[in-house]
Parts: sequence; C-alpha cells; structure tokens
Amino acid sequence: MPATAFVPPDPDYAQRVRQSFERQGAMATIGARLGEIAPGRVAIELDWAAGLTQQHGFLHAGMVATALDSACGYAGFTLMPADAAVLTIEYKINLLAPAKGQTFRMVGSVVKPGRTVTVCEGHAYALDEGREKLVATMGCTLMAVFGRENIRS
Repeated sequence: MPATAFVPPDPDYAQRVRQSFERQGAMATIGARLGEIAPGRVAIELDWAAGLTQQHGFLHAGMVATALDSACGYAGFTLMPADAAVLTIEYKINLLAPAKGQTFRMVGSVVKPGRTVTVCEGHAYALDEGREKLVATMGCTLMAVFGRENIRS
C-alpha cells in the first residue's frame, strides 16, 4: 500500500516543530534531538547514557516511551493548523526487544489526521554496532487544542 502524501495546512510546520521541541524540558533532560521533520513524520534521536538506563544497562522503557511519544506528537503536529497546539490523549507501547545500542531513533508517523483527533504510530530503533533493530512500537492518539491560554503551539 503506497504511503499517503500529506499536505500540511501550515507551510511553516517544520519551524513550529523546532520551536516547540526547544521548549520541551523532558527532551533536553534526556539529551534528545530532532532528526527528520516531514509532513506527517518526525524522527527523534537519542544517545545511550548511563543515567537513562535500567538495571541491566538497557535504555529504560520509560525513556523509549517518552521519546517515542514526542516523535508521534510532533508527527501529528506537522499536519495541524498554525494556531493549534498538540496533546497526547492516549498511547500504547509494545516493547519488542531490550533497547541495547549506542544510539536510538524514534520515528512517529501519522496514520490518520483529523481536525481534532489524529492517530499515529511509532517505531523505536536501537543502533548497536552498525546494526539497526526495532525495539518498540507505539499506537498514539493526539488531540489538537485551540484557544487555550495555558497551552500554546
């Protein structure tokens, strides 16, 4: 099945994503950075760090979920109007393998955009000694928020 070519309603979607990402304390805390930004698709990259691991030295599932949630959220955000903000209203993560690697790539992709509700899917990859392995998948539902003073785009 061919990928859907999404047309963002805001031509400055990439800049809005970058500006919003820069305000995220959680992403800064874990050392995450933006990778690819395209209509309906965003990648977030993260390096392994001891402070982000669980007791076996793997990237903690909470870190995987946090970065994957943001990748999905920003994927949906690329297709929202300029005056919209985005909030996650639900997600489910499947942890498929230990997150063992030197770097990680979390990719969010829009499945179905909507005026208020957008559905995304996410894939988390561990890059370990030159090999890439799928370590988690996510289903994510987002809400476009308009006109709320305490929530900005």
